Amino acid sequence: MMENDLKETFQKLLDENIEQKSIEEVLEILVQTFPNEVCFSTSFSFEDQVITDFVKNSGIKIFTLDTGRLFEETYNTWNLTRSKYNVNIKAFYPNPEELEPFIQEKGPDSFYRSVENRKTCCDIRKVHPLKRALKGNNVWITGLRAEHSAARENLSQLEWDESNQIIKYHPILFWTTEQVRDYIKQNQIPYNILHDKGFVSIGCAPCTRAIQPGEDFRAGRWWWEDASKKECGLHVHK
Repeated sequence: MMENDLKETFQKLLDENIEQKSIEEVLEILVQTFPNEVCFSTSFSFEDQVITDFVKNSGIKIFTLDTGRLFEETYNTWNLTRSKYNVNIKAFYPNPEELEPFIQEKGPDSFYRSVENRKTCCDIRKVHPLKRALKGNNVWITGLRAEHSAARENLSQLEWDESNQIIKYHPILFWTTEQVRDYIKQNQIPYNILHDKGFVSIGCAPCTRAIQPGEDFRAGRWWWEDASKKECGLHVHK
């Protein structure tokens, strides 16, 4: 679908108040409107496990970004998820032609030394693989929640992503942490056990730590940087 046509369809969905419908209803509408062009990105977080439970039988494509620096607990959650739902989760990896020269020049942990190095690392390991993953799709479903970042507090569940020229849908944007945990428990969904150890937002192992009581949700990500810079480039909100 051409960009202008996709934008017109996006506006039509907004005009029809699609956001007022249940998650199941919205997913069905999106799949019917964009057959085989709806994808969901999972990092196997609490939020993404909830969404996997919603999309498991929908025909929506599921993919993940394997940066090469993930926690072992994340891989374990990946395996448990495949076993429970019998779903195909396609993995996208960094391009060696980008990654190898970067590490050769900067070293394996250069992201600690500057924001520029960290963002370049995120670009190579996540942003560029994401571009490949989104290719051929018109809708990208995410597990974003407003509680996780001040930058997400004013988001809409359905938004136009200008950077990726795609419609984004955030099904549980306004869910609380308690709602997410309750859904996981009630539906016996496998989850990353790091969540039980103080980890809130789980990314690459070198860039993620548990948060302390009273700390902000994003305190565990890139904790050596200024809070205003704590985005990796996957989700650009203007």
